[in-house]
This record gives sequence, structure tokens and C-alpha cells, in this order.
Amino acid sequence: MKILVVGSGGREHAISWKLAQSDSVDEVICVPGNGGTATEAKCRNINPADCDYTVDLKGIDAVSQVASFEQVDMVVVGPENPLAEGIADQIWQCRIPVVGPKFKGAELEASKDTAKSFMKKYGVASAASETFTDAESAAAYIKKHGAPIVIKADGLAAGKGVVVAPDEKTALAAVKDFMQDNTLGKAGSKLVIEDYLQGVEISVMAAVSVTPELAAAGKACILPFVPARDHKRLLDGAKGPNTGGMGAVTPLSDVTDEQMKLFDENIVQPTLKGLIAEKWDYRGFIFFGVMLCKDGPKLLEYNVRLGDPETQALLPLMDCDFAEMCTAIADVQQTGTLKAFAPKFKWKKGFVCSPVAVSGGYPAAYEKGKEIHLPETKDAAVKIFIAGADYSKDDKQKLVTTGGRVLAASAFGDSFEKAYELAYKTMEKISFDKMFYRKDIGLPGAAESGEL
Repeated sequence: MKILVVGSGGREHAISWKLAQSDSVDEVICVPGNGGTATEAKCRNINPADCDYTVDLKGIDAVSQVASFEQVDMVVVGPENPLAEGIADQIWQCRIPVVGPKFKGAELEASKDTAKSFMKKYGVASAASETFTDAESAAAYIKKHGAPIVIKADGLAAGKGVVVAPDEKTALAAVKDFMQDNTLGKAGSKLVIEDYLQGVEISVMAAVSVTPELAAAGKACILPFVPARDHKRLLDGAKGPNTGGMGAVTPLSDVTDEQMKLFDENIVQPTLKGLIAEKWDYRGFIFFGVMLCKDGPKLLEYNVRLGDPETQALLPLMDCDFAEMCTAIADVQQTGTLKAFAPKFKWKKGFVCSPVAVSGGYPAAYEKGKEIHLPETKDAAVKIFIAGADYSKDDKQKLVTTGGRVLAASAFGDSFEKAYELAYKTMEKISFDKMFYRKDIGLPGAAESGEL
């Protein structure tokens, strides 16, 4: 089987690595991939811009052309933007199965307003909210409601569209930035303003296979992963500016069976009910951003793909054939293969700690092109996932930084303490100019409280 993976980050390196472990997979084509997938076993990077058969094609059109030309058996989409643009619809039209929801389902992430409307309609436990299309009404609501309060841009904003405002001044400034100064462009032209939730945040990914045909047969399915935790703040102790993620850990010893039962009853099952009722074709992954509150778990947001950096922690813990899971999700014949796969869906008994190394200056301005020195390790319990790095055009042997989040050092251990120690021993052997990383991923006090 030949599988194409769309994306260029650490999540896509982890996805490609895990797919390549399957005996059923002959090759993983990474579009465009990065410096990690460039040297991964069974993997091959293709940049559509370098292909003579994608002339005058860009974006999802170019990716679709690569998938057709390479005659792949399946496409797995990593990032949210291609899904929001309808890449799944387009590639299915080429008669190639896709792991990733079609356009309508992708709106759950592409539009905060759509997501909140869906939550309200189907009784998904979440924060109370209102949607606004003009700054004056939004400001008036904030002044009446008071703070703390959460301001969310409706559209995709690369993680920059949420402001947790501790006071009215901050909230009003966010409205001005988004709606009047257009700092996020079209993404900020509509705002969702939510009640602030106090608690501890977790991430729960899930495999999803829902179509009208599966629903009619009683075989529509959402299959949750074990919970993970992303650490978003730049500095130890959950301080400093927000980032795309400074590291992740799984499983979580502070999450109880009772909380997960409530999560299933009040979030997962209403979500499944809604996907069925809307008659969407949603075959892919879903990310539940959840706040564990005193009165039970509340949904903060949907993402319509696997999380980053949570995937870099979760996939090393997964003890099943990921390619088989993806094939079951796509379920070409729509016979309920994901539901049938459920008994095979297992996890290793242990923990994974996955700190992320970033470029100096991140999440603000940073320099690129810094040479990365990686340790030579044959320890199967350690995997370095490359994100913002690639091989230099001038020296194909030199791996250099190309982004803010550069790599993750994921380590498995039969206890959290062993996983943590191994991850940080590995991180200490990695170097590049102005490299920075948090030292407390997974430790008590490292998790953010409140909504971030």
C-alpha cells in the first residue's frame, strides 16, 4: 500500500513514521514533508512546486494531482487548512480514500461560530457564548458581562485567535485588534465571546467514521484515544506568552475514570449524535479540547485533525497498526470497519514525555538557518520528531532550522519519571544556536489552569 501524508510539521513526521511501521505499507509519500520525513524509512518527500506535472497548480489542486499521479491508495491529511479548503472532497472525487473530514465537517474547526452552534444544538457540554459581527455590540456585551472572559476569532488564525481576558480592558483591546484593526484579516471579522472556564485542560483525540450510510446501519463510530496534555505557555510553570505547544505528555494520572465517563456521556455521544443528524461525511480524526471543571468536563473547541504536539506523544504509545486504523476510518465500502477495529485499538502500558525545542525568540521573531546537531541513538524508546527543520539547499547533509517549533524528543518509559528522564537526557544532547525548551513538561504545576 502507498499512502500520501499532507503536511510538513512534527505531527506529519509522527504520522508518517507510524504508518511506515505497518507491514501493509510499502511507501509513505510526504507532501511536502520536512527534514525528518526526508530520512525516515519507507518515506519520500515530494514538493509539488518541484514537479513538472503540477505546473500552474497550487494548494489542494497540486496535492490532488500528486495523489493521482503517484497512484496512492490513501491520503492522510495532517493540518487543518487543507481540510477547510475542501481537500477531502476533491481527493475522494479522484476515487482515492481520504482520512480527513469533508468540507462541511471541517467547518467545526474553520468556524468557531459553527462549532458553538453545533454544541448548543446537540447539547454538548461547553461554555455559554454569544457571536458578534460588529465591534460595538461585542464591546457592549463585554461591559455588561464583565471579566474574566474569552474572545475568539471565528476563523482559522494559526493559534493566534483566542484571547483569555482577565479584565475588561484586555477584552475590549482584543475586540479592537480583531474587528477594527483587522490583525487577523477575515478570520477576526466575526467573534465568539465565551464565559471563562476554570479548571485544567486536556486534549482527547479520536478516530471518527461517520456517514449517512454508516449511521443507517448503526455503525457510525467515534473511537477516543487516551487523554494527553499540551503545554502551551513558553516558560516553565505555565508562564510567558502562548505558543503552538511546548511539549506534551500522555497518559494523564490526574484524569479519573469518572471524568472520562462524563466526557463520553456529555461530549462524545452528543457529538456523534450531531454528526449523524447533520448527515455529514466525517471520516478522519477529531480533537476535543476539554476543560476539566468542578461540575464536569466542558468542551472548549473542536479541531478536525490530530493535535500538534500531542500526536508526537500519542503515536509512540499506540500499540496497534496505525495504517489499519486509517484504512478502517476511510471505510471505502462503508461496512463499519472502524467499529470492528475497536478491539484491536490498544495502548502500551507506560508513559510518553515529549518536550519541544524552539528557535530563540519564538513565538515572536526568530532567525532561521541554524544548523542542528542530533545525537546518534539506537534506543527504541526514544524518537526525535522533526517539525520546523529541513536539509540545507547548499549542503544536503546539513539539517537547519526553518520554523519556530523545531523538533520534539519523545521518550517512552514504564513510569512517567523514566519517560521524563529519558526525554530530557535526549534533549540535552541536541543543539542549535539559541535553542530553547521548557524543563517541566508533565511535572506538577506545569499544566495551565483556566482556558488558554
